[in-house]
Amino acid sequence: MASDTIPERAGVDRRSFLVKGAVAAGGAALLLAGCGSSTPSAGASTATGKLQAVISRKKLLVGTGTGNPPWHFQDDSGKLAGFDIEMGHIIATALFGDPNAVEYVQEASDARIPNLLTNKVDVIFQFMTVTAQRAQQVEFTIPYYREGVALLVPASSKFADFNAMKAAGNAVTISVLQNADAEAMVHLGLPQAKVLQIDTQANVMQAADSGRVDGACVDQSTVRWLFVKQPGKYKDTGYGWYPQTYAAAVQPGDMVWLNFLNQALHEAMTGVDFQTYATAFKTYFAQDLPTPTIGFPLEFAPRTTA
Repeated sequence: MASDTIPERAGVDRRSFLVKGAVAAGGAALLLAGCGSSTPSAGASTATGKLQAVISRKKLLVGTGTGNPPWHFQDDSGKLAGFDIEMGHIIATALFGDPNAVEYVQEASDARIPNLLTNKVDVIFQFMTVTAQRAQQVEFTIPYYREGVALLVPASSKFADFNAMKAAGNAVTISVLQNADAEAMVHLGLPQAKVLQIDTQANVMQAADSGRVDGACVDQSTVRWLFVKQPGKYKDTGYGWYPQTYAAAVQPGDMVWLNFLNQALHEAMTGVDFQTYATAFKTYFAQDLPTPTIGFPLEFAPRTTA
């Protein structure tokens, strides 16, 4: 994180070499609303709070970006679109019964936290990666997506899947966006692969298209988006690594607002608004989500080991 107050963690940072010049956003996930601060922030007093302020304004202000499909971008008609944009519509619907009762404040990555803390926006939906460092400045909702690294492989590739590529060892060459830690990131998944670092993301993918390399290392969401935009051109290798959680961010201290957002997101992913979330997932990631099970809520079931 270049411009936020607290520096990025040390070590490999996926998006720093997957999206040149962009900043991986994030903070530590607060899966339970009670994990946040109990001290009200300057913009969210206990008398009114952010929830009542938004309802009184009759419009939700969402901080987001542009030019980063499938998350936030302008479609062919010039309209703002993307999965983050759909999350804003879901919250507006929960607030007002109107998905369009929302204004998107387009911002650079380094403006996300400052805009939030100065009340320029009510919430951030901007592929914001959850890290403990950012959780010292903002509070995070439950996750609405989990990102990871994947391999972009042409449909004509001689390798059937990821396991075949890994088994080929140093006979495989992978392109990745140029960065000091790029080779280390690729080797987390393919320890013996040769790594070709390239100057732009477009050229990283073009190297795979032309056969110059065997595959390109990109975000999994990018691969899924290309399945939507260019069906049949690529195939899924069936494996991803270096997971990072995406969640919405809010000012610290207003638990009523955080609780509301958590409820709205939870019901979009598991309850009455599931179809809206699932439709967005299909639109931008070309995947059909399984319908939430009826009966006991499985998200609260204890984990079992085989």
